Amino acid sequence: MRFCWPQTLFILLVIVLGVSSMLSGCGKKGPLYLPDEQQQTRQDS
Repeated sequence: MRFCWPQTLFILLVIVLGVSSMLSGCGKKGPLYLPDEQQQTRQDS
């Protein structure tokens, strides 16, 4: 089996993009839970 640089670069690119997309969610701010319906109606009014 021969070593193929384009295939290796493609796999590396997919891995880098996948890891970066997973890590981009780490900086999200806001509640980490679904608010109760009562709290949501208080905030809406």
